[in-house]
Amino acid sequence: MTSESLLVQTIVSDDPALRNRPIDGLCRRLNTSALLAETEQLEQFRKNSANLYHTVRALFFLYFIHRFSLPRRRQCTPIGRMPFSAVQMLRERRFEEAIRCFKTHSARQSPSAPVASGLATAYRSFAFQKLADQVRFSVRAVRGNQWMSDAEHPLV
Repeated sequence: MTSESLLVQTIVSDDPALRNRPIDGLCRRLNTSALLAETEQLEQFRKNSANLYHTVRALFFLYFIHRFSLPRRRQCTPIGRMPFSAVQMLRERRFEEAIRCFKTHSARQSPSAPVASGLATAYRSFAFQKLADQVRFSVRAVRGNQWMSDAEHPLV
């Protein structure tokens, strides 16, 4: 855990007063460069966390920041180009790769609403994909449920 990160502290805190703070209020307190630094720390945290709850919560925090917080900032330009390859990856449900592509693209320019929107979509979709994968794993782990994912089953 990165001790300086306000948003990571919010995710991992055992204190309900800290853990349940509204993300919008936390983001409004930060200037744009501090908010972008927080996104980098959240990104590292979600990649390194072994806790599914923490990972998914970090993904949803990243979604919120890119969908709502960054676009309303003056430093975020309303126009810009989205990399076609990242959009293609989104369509193919390759969210981790799309995130990398959007981040590489955004590192070369100032924040833009289109790229922020693409990142928001990728983070949100990736969070739901993680949850769905966990549900599938949990269901398949129960003896007697394996047929649900068996392509050879006559009811499938």
